[in-house]
Amino acid sequence: MMKQLQLQLTADGSHTLFLPDLNEHYHSVNGAIQEALHVYINAGFNQCRKETVLVLELGFGTGLNAFLTALEAEKRKVKVVYTALEKYPLTPEIIRQLNYSNRNSDLFNQVHLLEWGKSAPLTSFFTLHKIKTDFRDYDYSGNYDVVYYDAFAPDKQPDVWPQELFDAIYASLHPGGILTTYCAKGMIRRRMKQSGFLVERIQGPPGKREMLRAGK
Repeated sequence: MMKQLQLQLTADGSHTLFLPDLNEHYHSVNGAIQEALHVYINAGFNQCRKETVLVLELGFGTGLNAFLTALEAEKRKVKVVYTALEKYPLTPEIIRQLNYSNRNSDLFNQVHLLEWGKSAPLTSFFTLHKIKTDFRDYDYSGNYDVVYYDAFAPDKQPDVWPQELFDAIYASLHPGGILTTYCAKGMIRRRMKQSGFLVERIQGPPGKREMLRAGK
């Protein structure tokens, strides 16, 4: 399915990818970097004030969320251990075309050059572990502080938003932990609540009225 990916510019000048088979973009066309900063960095990562933050991402995709988290960890001088799940890693050819690296090309390249299945410190503050897996097959036995839920939309891939996955994530979160997602659908909010999360609708990124943030 990755062969049909199309590179597109978004409103803030940063790239996204379009998948015709699903009629779905990897990021908001109103601004890929703006969306990632709003949904995952500001509404998620920056809400955790621990000295060491354990982050889990469902949907590594272009690596944008991991890259921006690494930059923010360096800025805040906060240690981050980042685990990213992805079933369909992008090819090196596609990665080379993305224009995010102008913020720190060495770090962006390190994020993608790290071998899948390996864990390694990329900076003094950021350790990355990329895992090639289906979200539903991952063993959620770790303990996380922040979860980025960045799967394709529920109406495009409903099988990656099941109740049992929210149950597993809730169990894996530390008390006070946060799950954040661009999705604002009532069905997803109800599943989060059923798992035990305290869920709030908050202001969405540019072009989107609302998003969801859930806490334990």
